[in-house]
Amino acid sequence: MILIVDDTPENIFSLKHLLEINRFNVDTAGSGEEALKKVLKNDYSLIILDVQMPVMDGFEVAETIGNFNKTKDIPIIFLSAINIEKKYIKKGYSSGAVDYLTKPVDADIFILKVKTLHKLYEQKRELIKIQESLSQEVETRLHIEAELREKMGELATILESIPQLAFGMNPDGKIEYVNQQWFLYSSSEKALPEFSELKNETKSDIAKALKSGKGFTKEVFIKHLLKKQFRSHVFKFVPVRQDNKIIRWVGTFNDIHEQKAANTILKEKVQDATKKLTEQNFLLQSRNEELQQFVFIASHDLKEPLRKIQMFISQLENKSEISEDKALHYLSRIKNSAGRMAKLITDLLDYSRLSDSFNLEVVNLNDIIAEVLQDLELIVEEKNAIITVDKLPVVNAISSQIRQVIQNIIINALKFSKKDTAPIIKIYSKTDSENQFQKIYFEDNGIGFNEMYLSKIFTIFQRLNLRDKFEGTGMGLAIAKKIMEKHNGFITATSREGVGSTFILSFPN
Repeated sequence: MILIVDDTPENIFSLKHLLEINRFNVDTAGSGEEALKKVLKNDYSLIILDVQMPVMDGFEVAETIGNFNKTKDIPIIFLSAINIEKKYIKKGYSSGAVDYLTKPVDADIFILKVKTLHKLYEQKRELIKIQESLSQEVETRLHIEAELREKMGELATILESIPQLAFGMNPDGKIEYVNQQWFLYSSSEKALPEFSELKNETKSDIAKALKSGKGFTKEVFIKHLLKKQFRSHVFKFVPVRQDNKIIRWVGTFNDIHEQKAANTILKEKVQDATKKLTEQNFLLQSRNEELQQFVFIASHDLKEPLRKIQMFISQLENKSEISEDKALHYLSRIKNSAGRMAKLITDLLDYSRLSDSFNLEVVNLNDIIAEVLQDLELIVEEKNAIITVDKLPVVNAISSQIRQVIQNIIINALKFSKKDTAPIIKIYSKTDSENQFQKIYFEDNGIGFNEMYLSKIFTIFQRLNLRDKFEGTGMGLAIAKKIMEKHNGFITATSREGVGSTFILSFPN
C-alpha cells in the first residue's frame, strides 16, 4: 500500500486517482500527525510526502519516520510545487527521502519511479523473509545437533548398562572367554567374528599387538549373524598388565552403526539445506542488483529524451513567430525522442518478463532463420547484404524467444556494417568436442569491437558506440544473454576491430 501525505485535498485526489488507475492500493493522510499515526499502525511500501504542511512540515515527518524501527526502511518521495530550490531538495534527501520531485512532474516518469521503488521495497521484504528463514534453519540445525548429542548421551548410558560384545585372550593369542553378546556375531567361542576385509587387516593388527605389547583402537565392520549384514563397530584391543607383565588381553566391540547412519543423514540434510539457502540468497542478490540497475541507469536514459522533448516544446511555446518548417522540425525531434523513450520502456518490460518460467519445445532453427530473414527483407536489400545459412539443428527452446535472439544478432550485424561495404553474414553450426552443446555461429564483416569490452556489450544499457551514430537502447544483447541463460545455454562473441565479429549461441544437447 502507498501512503499520500498532503494538506491539500485536490493534490491528494489527483495523486490517488493516478496511482489507483495503475493498480496501486492507496491510503491518505491530511497532516504530518495523521501520517505518523498511520505508519505505526499500517504497512506501507512507499510514502509520497508534501513538503509545505502546517504544524509539522514534510521534512520533520520524514525525519520522525526514519527514527522508528518499524518504518525506517520505507522509501519516501517528496513531491512539491513550492519548495523547488536546491536547498530544499538537499534538505529532502538529508531527511531520508530517496527522491525529491518538483512539479510539474511527468506522470509516466512518476509512475515508473513509483513502480520501481515499490518493487524494490517488496524485494527487500522478501530478502528479510529469506534471512529469517535462514536463521530459523540454523536454529533448527542447532536443535537437531542438540538432540543428537542427547541421543549419544543416552546411548552411552545404555552401553554402560548393557554388556558390550567382549572377549578375553591369553598372551599367546588364544580366546579364553566371551560374553553373551558375542554369539550374535560368532558361532563359536573360539573364533573371531567375520570381518568385511579382504586381507584380514584386523587379525594382522591383533598379531602385531600381541608381539609389540601395544594395544590399538580402530573401526571395523563385523557380520551380524541374524541380520546378515556387516555393522560398524569400534574395536578396542588393550593389554592387562600385572607386575609390568601382560597377563591377558581384553577386546571390546562397540556398535556405532546407527550413530554413523544418523550422522550421515544429518550431514546430508544440513548440506542440502545450506545449498538451497545459498542458491536462494544468490538469486535474491542477483535480482536486487538488476533492480538497482533499473533505478539508476533506466532513469538516466529516460531523462535524456525527456529533456529534449521539454526543450523543443519550450521553443514552440516561447517563440511567438516561428516558421512552419521550423515547427515541423521541432515536432519531428519531439516524436523521435518520444519514440526512444517508448522503445526503452518496451525493452525494459521485455527484460523483466524473462524471469517468468516456461516450457521448452522442439524448435527447428532453419525455420526461425527463414522467418527472420523474411521480416528483414527490406533492410537486407537496402544494405545489399549477402547472407548464407548452412543447415542448422533442432533444439529445445521457446520459439518466440530464440527468434528474438537471432533477430537481434542479425540486425546488429546489418547495423554495425562498414560504410560503403556490403555486409556479409555467414550462419552455420558446430557441435563442441565434448558433445555437450550445439553451437550456432553468426559471422559478419562489420566494424567489430575490442574484445576487452566483451562483457560490457551483454550488460543492459551499455553501448560501445554513440547513439547519434547507431540507434538503439543498448538492451538487445542483454536480452539475448538472459534468454540463453533461461535456456541453460549461453551467448558469447569474438571480434576484431575493422575486421568483423562472430556471435555464438550455445544450446545444451
